[in-house]
Amino acid sequence: MNFLRGVMGGPSAGPQPSGAETIQKLCDRVASSTLLDDRRDAVRALKSLSKKYRLEVGIQAMEHLIHVLQTDRSDSEIIGYALDTLYNVISNDLEEEEQEENLPKQVDDLGSQFTEIFIKQQENVTLLLTLVEEFDFHVRWPGVKLLTSLLKQQGPQVQQIILVSPMGVSRLMDLLADSREVIRNDGVLLLQQLTKSNAAIQKIVAFENAFERLLDIITEEGNSDGGIVVEDCLLLLQNLLKNNNSNQNFFKEGSYIQRMKPWFEVGDDNCGWSAQKVTNLHLMLQLVRVLVSPTNPPGATSSCQKAMFHCGLLQQLCTILMATGVPADILTETINTVSEVIRGCQMNQDYFASVNAPSNPPRPAIVVLLMSMVNERQPFVLRCAVLYCFQCFLYKNQKGQGEIVSTLLPSTIDGNSVSAGQLLCGGLFSTDSLSNWCAAVALAHALQENATLKEQLLRVQLATSIGNPPVSLLQQCTNILSQGSKVQTRVGLLMLLCTWLSNCSIAVTHFLHNPANVPFLTGQIAENLGEEEQLVQGLCALLLGISIYYNDNSLENYRKEKLKQLIEKRIGRENFIEKLGFISKHELYSRAAQKPQPSFSSPDHMMFDHEFTKLVKELEGVISKAIYKSSEEDKKEEEVKKTLEQHDNIVTHYKKVIREQDQELEELKQRINTLTSQNEQLQATVTQQVSQIQQHKDQYNLLKVQLGKDTQHHNSHGDTFHMNGIQTEEVSKLKEELEEWKNKHELLQGQLREKDSVIEKLKSSQLEIGTTEQSSQTSKSGSLEHNNELQKELEMLRSQIQLQSAEISKLQMENQKLQVMNITADPLLGDSSARAANNSELEGRLEQEIKELKSEVKALSEEKESLKQHLDSSSSTVAILQDEKSKLQQEVAESKKEQDDLLVLLADQDQKLSALKIKLKDLGVPVEDEDDIESGDQGDEDEDGDEEEQD
Repeated sequence: MNFLRGVMGGPSAGPQPSGAETIQKLCDRVASSTLLDDRRDAVRALKSLSKKYRLEVGIQAMEHLIHVLQTDRSDSEIIGYALDTLYNVISNDLEEEEQEENLPKQVDDLGSQFTEIFIKQQENVTLLLTLVEEFDFHVRWPGVKLLTSLLKQQGPQVQQIILVSPMGVSRLMDLLADSREVIRNDGVLLLQQLTKSNAAIQKIVAFENAFERLLDIITEEGNSDGGIVVEDCLLLLQNLLKNNNSNQNFFKEGSYIQRMKPWFEVGDDNCGWSAQKVTNLHLMLQLVRVLVSPTNPPGATSSCQKAMFHCGLLQQLCTILMATGVPADILTETINTVSEVIRGCQMNQDYFASVNAPSNPPRPAIVVLLMSMVNERQPFVLRCAVLYCFQCFLYKNQKGQGEIVSTLLPSTIDGNSVSAGQLLCGGLFSTDSLSNWCAAVALAHALQENATLKEQLLRVQLATSIGNPPVSLLQQCTNILSQGSKVQTRVGLLMLLCTWLSNCSIAVTHFLHNPANVPFLTGQIAENLGEEEQLVQGLCALLLGISIYYNDNSLENYRKEKLKQLIEKRIGRENFIEKLGFISKHELYSRAAQKPQPSFSSPDHMMFDHEFTKLVKELEGVISKAIYKSSEEDKKEEEVKKTLEQHDNIVTHYKKVIREQDQELEELKQRINTLTSQNEQLQATVTQQVSQIQQHKDQYNLLKVQLGKDTQHHNSHGDTFHMNGIQTEEVSKLKEELEEWKNKHELLQGQLREKDSVIEKLKSSQLEIGTTEQSSQTSKSGSLEHNNELQKELEMLRSQIQLQSAEISKLQMENQKLQVMNITADPLLGDSSARAANNSELEGRLEQEIKELKSEVKALSEEKESLKQHLDSSSSTVAILQDEKSKLQQEVAESKKEQDDLLVLLADQDQKLSALKIKLKDLGVPVEDEDDIESGDQGDEDEDGDEEEQD
């Protein structure tokens, strides 16, 4: 124990041993001691010496410490001391005083060397992963810190070992679920190092539900108002998503973009933001940009852009954009973020065009941003961000391009408000070269790949000074070029002119129409100027080459061949090609070609635009070939161009046809949806009717049960005024009906007696006729006809008598039934035996009714089945019926049209007939009017009727 007290700094006798000797003795004690307490004390002593004597402890004790980790796992305390000692040896996180004393390079080398020794045996890393699984705080926390330090020193090697280790990454993911915040937060730092530049591990971590856990932590910590833990989580999310298309798609499909919206909710008072909040919000904006970066695949970027619009994230960003009191760096990053969210997405671009700043009167956000861009007092980084936003708004947005250019045209200029076009013109011709460059590039983007707008911009006229006639915008740009302004201004104007004239022969003609332009360009190219002017020379060569390549030979003095001869004489073809190559060889050109966002270290480096570098790359080789081509080759090329134009026209025509077919398909789909909905409604109606039938059946069964109960009740209580469910009111009605039938019976009996008397008279008359027939032969022929008529009348009367007798017998039977019902209906008539007979009779009737009802229920079920079959057949014929309906409607319309035509023809014929009748009357020919004819016909009918009555 005296030895340990000496090591730990306690009083001891004799000379003090050196650090290396002490460490050696401690290592021997760790290796040779059999008692766990002695080994634990020795390891604790090594831990205390490991920071001061890092090199010695690392060299002498590392092997013993690893052995302790392997053999003494049952004791968490000694394991914790060993892990802490290894962390102090391997880690480069020294104290500030030690950092001042030692060079950083030496420190980095030392930590890297010890890490290389530790991971040389892959089992050591696997052992460390096993220790990290322990729940004991004194083991898990130092294990996490040690593994993090190993990843910092030798990241790729340790990543590969963890990747091949069974469930290696999954073990580490459990750290995010630890309830102890210290371990959870250090686990986030560990995963940061683990996921750096390793797509395979990034995918595993993402599919281990990392997004859900990290977003939960950010929400628990207060989103942007949280502390450094939020910052660490955001950095880990960036590692998982940046340049990893699989994880980006998983993030979008998991609806995690919607959970980002609350991050950007800011209040009205935005003063006094903490540095941590600014950092957090900056990282949150960068995370949004990772999802919509122009370097991502277009499909993935577009889907993320749409999701951000639908969940309201873009609207939230625009709110920050127009808010007051937002720090400048956050505002700049927000502008860059909005730029990439709307870039190439028509829906988002349209929304951004509708955003207004909260000013009085309200101004479009685009106008407010352009004001900042052309204001030389604004920060340079902010002006670059606004330019990028304007470029992204116009990227693949012909609608937005047209709106910007329309603000420059004479018919749409509003003198009461500042427009985007006026701001661009103001910046184009201001004294600030940076404003000149930004305005020229912005206007060039308004013309990008849009030949129609290039032609419309030729109409723009500018008033240069009072009393002088207005000049065109194209002419004013060339005038400023010839005045020898700053290099940055001239580069911007030349880029605008090259974009304007490319692929627009009319603009080339307008440019060449000014006789001073071509001599100015040839003079600039031919001179031998310094390095600063070489860039301007290259752009002048490009502009002259565009004037040759897109020349339609409409100006006799500036035909292609003559311009080529001019270059040959004044410049030389080789010299011209060399000057043209100055552009692509420039260092600033290479930087601008890397990414769309304009990022420059200083305003002096702001020379090239990303889209312009694409144009140069496209035209440089074409112009070089055009310079060396002969006139015959030019003619052939013209023919090829015409053929290509014809081909493009054919392609455009077919595209139009395909578009129309797509519209027809959409209409047919809508009709199918309508018919499907109608079919569903019919099915619902049938289902409802079936349910109603079932309800009626249930009600009927219930009434039958109640009727049976009421019958039993009436049999047990004879003093009541009910009998078999028949009320007294019903009995009185039956009596009245009985009286009516009796009256009818008596009336029919009287009619029968009258008929009998008539029959008797006829019989007597027939006998008299028979006697007269024997006595008188002369009157036989005259009375024969009368006799036949009488016989016919007799037969008719007999048939009537038979019908009357059948009716009388029927009425007599009904009378008997009603008398029986009357007797049974009256509760005061009859005795108990009669009642019993009546009850038995009623029970028989009830049984018969029950049988009839059962048969009816069976018939209803069969009807239900038939209705189902009918529904199936009707659903299959709905489409056919709809088609027939449309055909019938067409036929009805055609028939209506034909009827209208016939009516017109009839009217014309009536007019002609009336005219002919008038002419006949004039000629003295008697003509009967239709009214006279109808009255004559009516008179004839009346006379015929009178004659029949007389007969």
